[in-house]
Order: sequence, then structure tokens, then C-alpha cells
Amino acid sequence: MTGLVILLGVAALNAMVWGSVSIEWRKVLAILIEAMPLGVAFENLDIQAVHRDILLQIRLPRVFLAAAVGSSLAVAGAVFQGLFRNPMADPYVIGISSGAALGAVFAMLSGFSLAVGGFGAVPLFAFAGGITTIMVVYSMARVGRAVPVMTLLLAGIAVSAFLSALVSLLTYFAGEKLHMVVFWMMGGLGGATWHQVRVMVPYALVGFICVSIYSRELNAMLLGEETASNLGVNTERVKKILLAGSSLLVAAAVSTSGIIGFVGLVVPHFIRLVAGPDHRFLMPAAALLGGALLIATDTLARVVIAPSELPVGIITALIGAPMFVYLLKKRKKLRYFGGGG
Repeated sequence: MTGLVILLGVAALNAMVWGSVSIEWRKVLAILIEAMPLGVAFENLDIQAVHRDILLQIRLPRVFLAAAVGSSLAVAGAVFQGLFRNPMADPYVIGISSGAALGAVFAMLSGFSLAVGGFGAVPLFAFAGGITTIMVVYSMARVGRAVPVMTLLLAGIAVSAFLSALVSLLTYFAGEKLHMVVFWMMGGLGGATWHQVRVMVPYALVGFICVSIYSRELNAMLLGEETASNLGVNTERVKKILLAGSSLLVAAAVSTSGIIGFVGLVVPHFIRLVAGPDHRFLMPAAALLGGALLIATDTLARVVIAPSELPVGIITALIGAPMFVYLLKKRKKLRYFGGGG
């Protein structure tokens, strides 16, 4: 955990130093200290006002937003992989991303000028689409009072395919707005503001707290629902809370950044290989590594063709796919989910 905290700090510092306008790391630290309530001024460093504005108003909120989005996707991925007992599960496995994409594309093409709390129609419709999708999937998978995990997974795949087809249909008729739609689908953190951070982070915290409280129960469910029930776990209640918390994490992340792949798939894999499947450690560790990974990839997306920038979803896919193949070759099944999983 100490190493992950250091890694997150190093990634954040590099993100604030590098860019189309480079700022020396000593000046970055000085500006951050000056901005604190009891901060002191470093007049000997001759800090330019433009550097202070770039750091505090552009790069710093982007770093915080990247950390929040990366952490949310990584934790949600860990929960879905444990809940479905499937190492291939990712934050988008039950269609949340497809629902969010449908909402976002609909908002773009309809030209809604709706704004709530400073947020435009696109993130609002994306968030609503993601939350509505998980409610529909849950209702479809419900059998009486129980929700079988396999039925939930299959229902999510079916709904995701249907919504993806609708997104493709809307994209086909996008016309002059095609560029906007495609760029959002690739994922990105451009234009991050402090307002986005203030709105997104509380949702992420609520989702993280919900899933973290039931990390011990999720460990028991790795042995199977029947075994977990015999151990005293209310499996149906735990599934509802885990689904609600992880869905909130994914919806908040996708509505803010678009669809960013592989973070929620690769990060839990890596943590399990290094430290085992205990979710009491896995979730906070995945949050730290996911935040550091997305900060680093977003920095690379900003500087690789500066002053322009690539969508961060392209960078995560280019890095995440080979890394995932490598992890699949190295993982050991008996250690991966613990016991005889």
C-alpha cells in the first residue's frame, strides 16, 4: 500500500510537470504549497502567473478527476470479477457503458441544452442511462426474490448488445456531429474542471464505501453462493448492495470521462497476482493503482502529440491489451481466486 501511494504521488507530480507547457517540479511543489490555507510564498523561484493558472485551474483538476475515474473503474472491476467469479469480467460487463453511451449519444444528437448543477445534457443523460440499464438488467435477471449471478450476467450481455446496436444506429445518423460522438466514445478527460471533480467524487466515495463494507462477504461468495449462505451471508442482500455500489462507480466515471477500457480489467488482475484475492486489501489497492494508471496514461495522451492530445481510451487500450495478455499467461488459477476457484 505504501508503494502504491508513492506511485500515485509520482504519477500525479509528473502529470502536473509535463504538458505542452513544461513547469519545473520545484515550482509545481511551491505553487501547491502556496495554494494551501497556511501556505508560504516562494518569491525566490520567480513563479509566473500563467504557470500558476495552468497548474491550479487546468492540470490539477484533471489529475484529481483522472484519479477518481481510474479508481472507480478499478474498484468496480474488482467487484464484478469477484461477484461473477469470472476473471474476464470488467466494469462494463452488464451493459452500464452501453446504457451510458446511448444516453450520451442521444443527448448529443438531440441538441438538448439542459443543465443541472453546472453539468450539461451529455453527462446527465449518460449517468441516467447507466443507472437505468442496471435497473433493467436486475429486473430481467430476478427470479422471485433471488437474482442468480449467471442469469444476471447473461441478461447484462443481452441488454448490452441491444443498446450497442442502438448506439450504432444513432451514430450512423449522426451526420456532422459524428466527430463529437466518436470522440466521446473513445474516452477522454479534456476540459476537466473543479466543478466536475466536486460532483463526481461524492458519487465515487458513496459507491466505494458501499462495496468496501461488504468486502468480507464478497470473499465468502468466492466460495459459491451456497457456501457463503451456509456461512451466514445474506447473499441476495449483498448482491444488491454490491451491484448498486459498483454501478454507481461506473456510471459516475463513464458520465464524466466517456468509455475508458482495460483499467477495470487489468488492475484487479495485477493486484490479485501480487497480493492475493482478499477484497479487504484488493479494493483499496485497486483504487490506488487504478488512479495512478489513468493519471499516467492521461499524461501520455496529453504529451505524445502536444499541443494536441489523444483520447485517453486509445492509450489505455494500447497499453492494457498487451499487459492483459501477459497477466493471463502468468496467473496461477489456484491462487487467483483463492482455494479451488
